[in-house]
Amino acid sequence: MHIPLLEVLLKYKANLSTWRYVAALHFGAEQKQVTGPGSLKSELSSINRRDLLSCTNDPNSKLAVSLDTVGPLSNVQNVTVTVSGVRIPSETDWIGVFADTSNNFSFCPSVKRLYVETGDLASLPLSCTYPVKAKFLAEDPSYLACNISQCQRKIGNLCIERTCNASITFRLVNIRTNITFVLFTGGFDAPCILKILDPIQFNSSVAPLYGHLSSNDSTGTTMKLTWVSGDFRPQSVAYFGGPQLNLTVINSTVITFNKSDLCVNKSGPAASFGWHDPGFIHSALLTGLLPSSTYTYRYGSDLVGWSLYTNFTTPPAPAGSATVRFIAYGDMGKAERDGSIEHYIQPGSLQVIDAVTAEVLAGNVDAIFHIGDISYATGFIAEWDFFLEMIHPVASKVPYLTAIGNHERDFPESGSFYTTTDSGGECGVPYETHFQMPIQGKDMPWYSIELGPVHFTIMSTEHNWTLGSDQYNWIANDLASVNRTRTPWLIFTGHRPQYSTVAGGLLSDLVPPSVDPIFAPSIEPLFVMNKVDLVLWGHVHNYERTCAVFQGICSLLPTKDTNGTDTYMGTPYRAPVHAVIGMSGFTLDPFATNPANWSLARASAFGYVRVEAAANQLLLQYILSSNGTIGDSFKIVK
Repeated sequence: MHIPLLEVLLKYKANLSTWRYVAALHFGAEQKQVTGPGSLKSELSSINRRDLLSCTNDPNSKLAVSLDTVGPLSNVQNVTVTVSGVRIPSETDWIGVFADTSNNFSFCPSVKRLYVETGDLASLPLSCTYPVKAKFLAEDPSYLACNISQCQRKIGNLCIERTCNASITFRLVNIRTNITFVLFTGGFDAPCILKILDPIQFNSSVAPLYGHLSSNDSTGTTMKLTWVSGDFRPQSVAYFGGPQLNLTVINSTVITFNKSDLCVNKSGPAASFGWHDPGFIHSALLTGLLPSSTYTYRYGSDLVGWSLYTNFTTPPAPAGSATVRFIAYGDMGKAERDGSIEHYIQPGSLQVIDAVTAEVLAGNVDAIFHIGDISYATGFIAEWDFFLEMIHPVASKVPYLTAIGNHERDFPESGSFYTTTDSGGECGVPYETHFQMPIQGKDMPWYSIELGPVHFTIMSTEHNWTLGSDQYNWIANDLASVNRTRTPWLIFTGHRPQYSTVAGGLLSDLVPPSVDPIFAPSIEPLFVMNKVDLVLWGHVHNYERTCAVFQGICSLLPTKDTNGTDTYMGTPYRAPVHAVIGMSGFTLDPFATNPANWSLARASAFGYVRVEAAANQLLLQYILSSNGTIGDSFKIVK
């Protein structure tokens, strides 16, 4: 629909050329609306805005801003910002937290379309450098009502000038740069600067941070540890445990990435206003381990400091008689524990990761699979640090295995299979740097791994998977090579689903539907040919489970066991069961009103799946993270 012309022109204080441009848009073609999921694009958002300058004619002559600390900051610390001397509190007053002291807060190009192109439609600050987080002063319930105030002028005992106060608390995590607080008014669409505070620094810009584990192979005897530091020199992992308590020290390799490594010479926030120095990513291969054993480790160096000691447990080695317990989910992203506004908040992520943390701490998890749409940083690079800090309680204790999603990889003319702008210009580089899976090569993020009685095949739905492609040939060879005596269960996973009854939305030629109509015909025959038992997908933000399905037809329906659990008889083999598990953080998707007959269970509630596979039985439970109850469960037996 059209935005009223006068409203647009007044909002953007347009010059003559802009008036002509907006008039052409207004009286010309309709604006395009797209979902991907939930995207909105408007050519109007490309109109240049005014420079972001200090506020003029500001009545707040007594204005002051103070912090409850002068630093240096610990790696995770709450900081309270107090604003005083405000004559007229406004719901448009807000505080932005910025990284680096070199930011130029006074020039603001039009960047709203670059938020929108990543899929984020939230109201976000139009500032030239994106704040890593922000809050409105109205979050303090006393602010707009001026319940906390100071008298600035009196006549006798009568106060004739009173000003208002507000206090806002931010939770800060170490992103290896100084932090600057900036007070704005005018809201997000027309901000102007009231105060810029002196920057404060973290206690260490080189500290080793956010260590997370992955399985490097299928033996259960090696693990890869990856962490972030501000120092380019190699560091170490010191570990001991298992039957032998001798201390082993392994040096790290070090890599990083620069703007030039991203989607070079293309639009997007990643290499422009969303850029943040990623630091140096260290990784070390821990060898000489035993499967299903517990070890203690720390990482760092005497020069930069050491992490705290942490325990991890190796997964079980491939064996038909073993048992493996793993958790899986997709589309988690992140949210701020202090309630801050940031780019692309996933409202269920904290609830889910806290529930998963409880499972890991209880010793019930051998591995975690996160199947695409990992952090939703989508070009706002500092948000990878926020995500890594959020998952650290689980990823530091068990292997955290991932698949790439559209919000890590997709960008036009970058080699991604889908040419949306969902990665914000990252093109998979931050993802592959932070999550170093045993993939086939650079920008070939598909791999397989075996844990206990299960062979996992992990594909990239964002790279070419059509017949004859490198990935298709690899998938065919990998599935055909599985030793079903050693690993009787075969689980396939990737990001975009082949089956989903998600409700449709507004579409355009630029955004593919949730289910690509040529995806299943291309890959699904390989599932049946190689007797894949279970297929797990994300991308659609809900939970859905199918019958044993092939080419849209149910080959097998489950029956109830004595406990009332749906049970699929896997012998003789018919077809795989599919489950969409993209309900771990992103705003949930509704379902179509008339689902297909292959859809047996559907729920739109935050959670994750817990899977236990033994020699002759695979049990999957969909756990509601709000209360820990089971939302759906089924078994496959052989």
